[in-house]
Amino acid sequence: MRHDTQLAPTPLPTRRSCPFDPPADYRRLREQDPVSRLAFPDGKTGWLLTRHGDVRAFLADDRFSSDRAQASMPVRGVAIRPVEPEERAGMLITMDPPEHTRYRRMLTRYFTVRRMRALAPRIEQIVSDHLDAMERDGPPVDLVPAFALPIPSLVICELLGVPYADRGDFQGWTSTLLRLDVAEAEALAARFALLDYMHALVVAKRARPDDALLSELITREDTEDALTDEELAGIGRLLLVAGHETTANMLALGTYTLLSRPGACDALREHPEGVSRAVEELLRYLTIVQFGIVRVAKEDLEIGGRQIRAGETVVASLAAANRDPGQFDRPDALDLTREPSQHVAFGHGVHQCLGQQLARVEMEVAFPALFRRFPALRLAVPPAHIPLRDDMLIYGVHALPLTWG
Repeated sequence: MRHDTQLAPTPLPTRRSCPFDPPADYRRLREQDPVSRLAFPDGKTGWLLTRHGDVRAFLADDRFSSDRAQASMPVRGVAIRPVEPEERAGMLITMDPPEHTRYRRMLTRYFTVRRMRALAPRIEQIVSDHLDAMERDGPPVDLVPAFALPIPSLVICELLGVPYADRGDFQGWTSTLLRLDVAEAEALAARFALLDYMHALVVAKRARPDDALLSELITREDTEDALTDEELAGIGRLLLVAGHETTANMLALGTYTLLSRPGACDALREHPEGVSRAVEELLRYLTIVQFGIVRVAKEDLEIGGRQIRAGETVVASLAAANRDPGQFDRPDALDLTREPSQHVAFGHGVHQCLGQQLARVEMEVAFPALFRRFPALRLAVPPAHIPLRDDMLIYGVHALPLTWG
């Protein structure tokens, strides 16, 4: 076991030199001290994992808790504080088995590959409608509000049974929740406004159910394990936020990435059979969960030769793991023909992203359709003028001005 060679505790790397690459300090840490001491903003120290093998093992290890109530956060920001007790119901991402298992088993059947693939025709129609609007309005256009954000928002609204007319409210609350610089009062107001909104929606659907997911959860036959309105509201809030925000940023940042690579757009447009591999590579290469996954050790244990004590916070960097040369050949190269890999963009283990198959279908439909419709698509401003979301929990771009013709 190593003790003397580890580096002094350092803050989480956050400074990027390229909009498409994680901070360069991750490479140094992965090479010199892959299980390194991490200094948290609250003054405590914990651990940072940067190797692919260590990250996957950590994410599958039930000796770590996902309940972040006692955890230190790797970056400063009131919006990422642990959930309040009154909003914990249904928040399965902060739960451990067996409590987490109950919710996960209940929801998994609704997000199978088969079910998500069955949504493809409707997603194709939604994408086509938004491309029609872009073409009708003409260039220039900001891809974020015109395409990247509304497509997954409308899809998750239809899936859950959330009125799409309310998108201005829930998109605004979500944006506030993901900001690092928001005032505490504003962040808490957004969290509870979204929860109250979902609770009211659940009450309305209990009185008048439809054929969408929230109503299915309310009216399902397994009455012995019935969900309360509070649990349904928590589940609905989680699925609504995760279901539109992450895919929206992958669509926008992915488009920016592809436009910066000569020939990449042509490859997606002319070889649709390769779109699945291209999407997996974009997920690996960009890894928009930029500050990693936080867990707390439930007992003393060892990772990579380091002794982790019970109660210590451990952060797994998904971005660093997805650029590990020990796992990926030429990891810093975007290779749209790369063979399927064990990337961790969706996490790993029992908490692996529930909606990953939906995100895949949305991207596999949207990217080729965008580049087929606008073969001359290009940036409308210099790259230095693209505003990056390095001030948010989910990385991407705040805006992407594009033109064509």
